[in-house]
Amino acid sequence: MNGAPHLRRVPPALLFDGLTRVELTWIEKKIEYWVRFGQDVHEQILDRRRRVVSFPPHSVFAFVRWAANDFGTIISRIDIVRAISPGEPYQTLPFVRPGGDILLRMDGWPKVERVLQIVDAIEAIGINPAEVSPHHWRHVHNRLAAGQEPRSYTVEQHRAILLRRGVEP
Repeated sequence: MNGAPHLRRVPPALLFDGLTRVELTWIEKKIEYWVRFGQDVHEQILDRRRRVVSFPPHSVFAFVRWAANDFGTIISRIDIVRAISPGEPYQTLPFVRPGGDILLRMDGWPKVERVLQIVDAIEAIGINPAEVSPHHWRHVHNRLAAGQEPRSYTVEQHRAILLRRGVEP
């Protein structure tokens, strides 16, 4: 794979409709997998505790996973992912088929909580977190992973990103 062995390409036959599917589970105080933000285009209810939501190519969503056993929390995780197009390189992620471009990945409740606070702050200034620049989510990941505070996302930055998207092919 041209210097990126951790990336895979989606065979077009596997994603005939081009959607990225995320399996969500909710078993109160045991397993809680949910989407914090992102605009799904389809939902399939599997049973009263599980459903699958689908995202179109290039859309961004936040997938939160939390699970516990009799002794306490065993996983707290958030991934901010960009859905991919068929044939595009991707990274694998549990419960996300086929995978996606992972922009941010945080483990452990303190870091997950901090990312959720950042998402809340972006919403508080009137911006949909799914429309935030992917570069900003990578910045947040890198800064938090290094134990530093990320820069805030601003309305001015967002306007610039929207203008850039308007002129890109």
